[in-house]
Amino acid sequence: MASSPDVVEYICFQLRHAGDISFKKMFGEYGLYCDRKFFGLVCDNQLYVKITEPGLNMLPRQEQGSPYPGARPHFLMTELDNDRALSSLVRETCSVLAAPEVLAGKKKKTSGEKRSRRP
Repeated sequence: MASSPDVVEYICFQLRHAGDISFKKMFGEYGLYCDRKFFGLVCDNQLYVKITEPGLNMLPRQEQGSPYPGARPHFLMTELDNDRALSSLVRETCSVLAAPEVLAGKKKKTSGEKRSRRP
């Protein structure tokens, strides 16, 4: 079952204190970003946040689940009404995630650059 855009918008609103929150549609579900760092997913209208050391320190007994078959476990956030607590978790989670440029390991090409061809 695909997630509702209204649920995704509500979750993003609840995370507004964490930073610049955005989302991308991915295979009928949604990937969540804070300041361009990928930190979680909305799948089947449920919020999943990557598990990190700071997150475990904040929520040692938080329920975990996989957003889709074969995925690593994530925090399954069932309480979505406490915007400050959710934002704090996302801020702490993102504090240890690599920036997108570091993940790619290479410079992003501008629209005018051509790809090099191997002989």
